[in-house]
Amino acid sequence: MGLQIIPYNTTYDFVGKKNIIFGILIAVMLVCVGSIFVQGFNYGVDFKGGLLLEVRTPGKANLAQLRDTLSHIVEGEVNLQEFGSPNDVLMRIERQPGGDAAQLKALDKIKSTLGSSVDYRRVETVGPKVSSDLINNGIYAILWSLVAMLIYIWFRFEWQFGVCSFLTLAHDALMLLGVFSLFHLEFSEYTITAVLITVTYSINDTVVIYDRIRENLRKFKKMPMGELINQSINDTLSRTILTSTTTLLSLLGLYFFGGPVIAAFSLPIIVGITIGTISSIVVSAPLLLYTPLRTSESE
Repeated sequence: MGLQIIPYNTTYDFVGKKNIIFGILIAVMLVCVGSIFVQGFNYGVDFKGGLLLEVRTPGKANLAQLRDTLSHIVEGEVNLQEFGSPNDVLMRIERQPGGDAAQLKALDKIKSTLGSSVDYRRVETVGPKVSSDLINNGIYAILWSLVAMLIYIWFRFEWQFGVCSFLTLAHDALMLLGVFSLFHLEFSEYTITAVLITVTYSINDTVVIYDRIRENLRKFKKMPMGELINQSINDTLSRTILTSTTTLLSLLGLYFFGGPVIAAFSLPIIVGITIGTISSIVVSAPLLLYTPLRTSESE
């Protein structure tokens, strides 16, 4: 017999506990949103602006040594990653205080320290305007993804499912952003990617539960709505938990053993998938109780 984390025929009363669950989630949501408005985000190099260099070293690049060397000659964050081959390195250096003159001075220091054996394939200065555009584009990407999911679920099921899934995904996005603000985690381009992955992962689990709800609506026409939703969640619970667990195990391996660059990419996705899995179980389906779903299906 295979591994069974969630026993068959589970009868967890998610619907009966919905008021407690919603109360906790609303409180956490208020804290997250409050942190976003009051504390803001700890923006990384991608959003603060700075120097962007693509270099080729004579041999395999020692990223740890390079990072340590550059950290002593420039101010702020130094982000390095292998780019294509082992001797190609993409460098992101946080914008130096003092305007354009300070950026040129920092660039001269970097070139002087790395020496003439390094081939500079690309050198750019990312200004505040470009960083601002990146932030706006990230926000638009998240908003349009939510709208696209709303339209898809609306046509795939009914408008009630679309509205509830939209609220659930908005909750997931805000919660993930709130975690980054609350714990002052670095907000980079990886965070935007993590939000979009969270939305996609959450809607995948939500669609599975919604499909079971629609199936049970046709099968049990006289079953009370709360009982039907509860049964549908429990029917799909094992699948939801096992899918998320296998994904999280892979991501945890990347986080602990993939190095600092991979860890920075993995962490927001780990947080996002955890939030998305929880919300698809305890938020998306119970929200349907506040809509005229039974009446719509009867018609």
